[in-house]
Amino acid sequence: MTAYDGATIGERMRNHFDGRTEHLYGVLVRDLAGDWDRGGVVREILSGREDAPAGDLLQLRLLAGIHRIVLRGDAPGLEPFYPSMGGTADRYAVWPALEPVLRSHVAELRAGLDVAPQTNEVGRSVALLAGLSEAVRRTGIRRVRLLEPGASAGLNLLVDKYRFVGDGWEAGPSDAHLVLEGCGATGFAPVEFEVASRRGCDLEPFDATTGEGAAYLRSFIWPHMPERDARLVGALATLRENPVVIDRAPAAQWVREQLAAPVDDDVLTVVWHSITRLYWPRSEYDAMIAAIDEARSRMPLVRVALEDPERPPANGAWVPQIEVDEDVIGHCTHHGPPLDLDRP
Repeated sequence: MTAYDGATIGERMRNHFDGRTEHLYGVLVRDLAGDWDRGGVVREILSGREDAPAGDLLQLRLLAGIHRIVLRGDAPGLEPFYPSMGGTADRYAVWPALEPVLRSHVAELRAGLDVAPQTNEVGRSVALLAGLSEAVRRTGIRRVRLLEPGASAGLNLLVDKYRFVGDGWEAGPSDAHLVLEGCGATGFAPVEFEVASRRGCDLEPFDATTGEGAAYLRSFIWPHMPERDARLVGALATLRENPVVIDRAPAAQWVREQLAAPVDDDVLTVVWHSITRLYWPRSEYDAMIAAIDEARSRMPLVRVALEDPERPPANGAWVPQIEVDEDVIGHCTHHGPPLDLDRP
């Protein structure tokens, strides 16, 4: 019943939002944890996962599976509780409506646990914008080959197609489908760049230009955050006009193969990854870094990332950091804006 880190799945669920219940998911993880403790249907759904690493975030996988069922209209009793469906019902009364949905979809919800959360959080592209600006400043090269391991559907690869609005600055096309407001970072001056090519990889890539693919992505957006859902809608419209290639491959192998391909001298290769270090085995991450370091002698190359710190910060504030190679240049949230840069 206990996981390798000493916490039960029930405890992980209950603690995911630190016990806060000011939104629907805070109540859901509490109720799901309670059912796990009682040996109910949640125990059946999660059976065999008791020793899953904490980084698998089973609670988010289960919540997304439930959200998918709601979004496609197969749980009408739950719709009044989901803001993503226009629901405003008392979230504290959700369990009687939730339990029968769980019992009716055990097999589907168990299968959904196999796929890691794929939010394609396009707000994180503001961190890529900051990192690209710094990379171009350092190298003087404005044409960029953009590579993203762990890209899922590849929405962040379209960073140059989005518009960003910060405190006293703007960047990106004026007619963009996606406009990221509230980017902060007073004094930031984004550097102009051209994406000469873009490509990504993922262990489970999928086509987000289809209705099914779009709904799948939407299921990972927390239903009480409509602004994130609106961002996703804008990004998906952008993707339909600018499809990207996402290969099915592990990160390290794919990065090594991409960096083995010739590239023009006036092109800067940028390997970008965001909130992936948590999910990859350490050996996979180390092998990717080794592939990047080995290729530096052959081409202009910079790694840009938005990742949680590898060690817990002394003040306990776990804020993702924007990395340009080994330098931390600033921070933003897991969902993107606002930027907080160490220097403009």
